[in-house]
Amino acid sequence: MLKQIAAYRERYFSNLSGRESLVRIIDEAEVPEHVYNSNAIENSTLTLEETEKILEQVALDRYINEREIFEARNLARVVGYISGKASEKDLDIEMMLLLHKMLMTNINSEVAGRFRQPGEYVRVGTYIAPPPERVEEMITGMLYSYKAVFDNTTIIKRLARLHLTFEHIHPFIDGNGRIGRVIINYLLVREGYVPVNIKFIDRQKYYEAFSEFDLEEKTEIMEDILFKALTNSYHKRLAYLEGKEIISLGEYSRRLKLSHSNLLNKAKRQTIEAFLEKGTWKIGI
Repeated sequence: MLKQIAAYRERYFSNLSGRESLVRIIDEAEVPEHVYNSNAIENSTLTLEETEKILEQVALDRYINEREIFEARNLARVVGYISGKASEKDLDIEMMLLLHKMLMTNINSEVAGRFRQPGEYVRVGTYIAPPPERVEEMITGMLYSYKAVFDNTTIIKRLARLHLTFEHIHPFIDGNGRIGRVIINYLLVREGYVPVNIKFIDRQKYYEAFSEFDLEEKTEIMEDILFKALTNSYHKRLAYLEGKEIISLGEYSRRLKLSHSNLLNKAKRQTIEAFLEKGTWKIGI
């Protein structure tokens, strides 16, 4: 895992010079997908197309409640904000609270930008989060642990444990999942990696990762999710940066006379340099 990510990262930086504007365009084009997937994981009813229309301020074909509109716009604002800010400022509690305030403004302003206070308990399914009095201490410990093992393990392992710990703490009344996934990208960008997009289609596996952590204190499922998301992100950027012809996996199978189902399985396992873009598997040739 470490060698593969390191190799992609080296290829990425070796092709980056003079093409920074292309990467910015890719990042900007991905914002609606990030917003759609993260909100969909939290049960938003918006489709990707509707999310794109909201962000482009285009009229929708059906009634959408105000909360879902602000969830899309606010999260897009947060995603755009961290793309530049992560390289300037380390992640700390102050930054977490700012990101949460940006996310929750006009949605639930009473809880925006603050951790849970005494008497504010939260439950996710049958899981009850730690008492609010412990939140700040636990978040501080989480950040310390993440930074303390900087030279001893991979970015994937560190991020998997941090994300699972953050969601275990559930420091906010609302918005924990979205902020937790934003934090993943904040730290990836800060450490010189590319951002990832945890897909709605992986939601069941994503939930299983939390169960594995809560019951067994293991992070293997989340590591696998993040590893595949990161390789997917590198595959896409490398295809564009290296000037490859980008075609659908279906077209690729026809050209090379290969089994499409076999290629699809390899794409999902990320054993070929395919990437998912707007619900379609593609590859650069």
